[in-house]
Amino acid sequence: MATARKRPRPDVVEESQAECPFSVIHPDPNEKAKKTKRRRQESEDHPQHKILLQASPFSPMGKFKDPNNTMDRHYQVQPYQKWMDMTRYNSFVLNGVKYWSEGFIFVANSSTIERQKNLGEVSQPRKKSDDDWVARILEIRASDEHHVYARVYWMYWPDELPPGTQDGKKIIQGRQWYHGANELIASNHMDVINVVSVTAAATVNQWDETNEDDVQQALYWRQAFDVRSMELSSAELRCKCNRPENPDKRLFGCSNEDCRKWLHDECLIHEALLKTFKRLGTDKPHKPTPVKQEDAGEDAKRPLSPSESGAAQTAEQSIDVKPEEQQQTIKLADVEKALPAIKAESSSVSVAEPKRRGRPRKSEIADQAAAKPYLGFFEAVIHSDISPPVLEISDLRGNVSGGDKSWTEPLQCLICGHEIQ
Repeated sequence: MATARKRPRPDVVEESQAECPFSVIHPDPNEKAKKTKRRRQESEDHPQHKILLQASPFSPMGKFKDPNNTMDRHYQVQPYQKWMDMTRYNSFVLNGVKYWSEGFIFVANSSTIERQKNLGEVSQPRKKSDDDWVARILEIRASDEHHVYARVYWMYWPDELPPGTQDGKKIIQGRQWYHGANELIASNHMDVINVVSVTAAATVNQWDETNEDDVQQALYWRQAFDVRSMELSSAELRCKCNRPENPDKRLFGCSNEDCRKWLHDECLIHEALLKTFKRLGTDKPHKPTPVKQEDAGEDAKRPLSPSESGAAQTAEQSIDVKPEEQQQTIKLADVEKALPAIKAESSSVSVAEPKRRGRPRKSEIADQAAAKPYLGFFEAVIHSDISPPVLEISDLRGNVSGGDKSWTEPLQCLICGHEIQ
C-alpha cells in the first residue's frame, strides 16, 4: 500500500509514498490581473494560465470573524498544462470499490504503513491523527490506468490543528476538550494525491448542533478550519459556562418550558460541590434536614436538599478498474509495482507536533485549587437512570465524625434554578 502526500513535499522521501508530480498553488487573482495588463502583447500561442475558483463544499453552522467568509479558494495545479491535458472523470474504481467525486475517502499515511508492518507487535496507545487521513474528493483526472490523481480537500483530526489556530478569542493547538472521539474538522487545505493511496470510502456527516435529535454514530464534522486565516468556525455554546458541547459526554436539559437550556454534567457537579464546600467546609458534618411529621408521605421520599445559604467542466462518467481492452476505463491493478516511488520522512506526515508540557507552574496549581476548593474533600456523581435524576455527594473527609458520609440532592438548573425532571 502506498501513502499520500499531505503536507509540504519533503526533501527526503520513502519508498512507500505514491508518486504524485502535481502540487497546488494559490495565486492572488488581483495580482494576476495586474500582470495580465502588462502582458497584453503576449502571443496567442502562449495564453495565460487561468486561476480557478474552488467553491467550498462545506457550509459550517458556526461563523467566522468575517461574516462574508465562504472558504472558497483560488488555485492552480502545477504543472498547469499537464494537469489540464488529462481526462477528467466522475469516478474511479480501485480494488473493486468505486469512488465518486465529492465523496469522502480514507487515505493511507506513514503511520498506517508502520502498523501494517508490525501487526505482530503489541499496539501502543495512539491518537486519532495516527489513523488514516480523511479527505473529500473535489476532482478526478487521469492520463492512463497507471496515472490517476484526485484533487482533494483534507479533513483534519482535531489533534492536527496547528499552533496559532484561532478558536474564538483563544489561540490553540491540537484537540480541545469539547472535540469528540469521532469528530473531524472540515478545511480548505487543498492537495493532489495519487489514488493508489486510497484505502476505503468514508462516511462523514455534518452535525447540526441546533437539532437535538441529530445524534452522530460515525465520523462527523461541525467546525471548519480556514487555512488562510488559521481560524476555526464557532461551535454552538451551551450551559451557564457558555462553552461548546462534547458529544461524547452527557448533557442535561432543563425541563422548565421558559428555560430549556442544555447543561454540562461536569458543570452541574461543579456547582453542587462548590455549594457543599461552602456549607460544610473542611470540618462540619452533613446532617440531613429534618422533615416535619405532617409532611411525611410521598414528599418525604424525595431526596433532601441542603439549606439555601461552519466554471464547471465536462467529465467522463467513470474511471473503472476493468480489463484494459475496455474503452474509457482505467485499470489500477498492480499499480503499486508499476509506479515509481518517492520517499518521505515520517515527520512530514503530521500536521503539528503535539505541544509538550513540563511540570505545571505553581500558579497553575494555585488556580486549580482556587477554582475547585472541594477537591479531596467531596466528590459527586449524577444518577440519570432514575427519574428525576439526582446528585449523590460523598464526603471524603476522614477527620470529620458524625453526620452522613453520602447523600443525594435534586438536580437543579444552573440558569433558572428549576429542578430538572
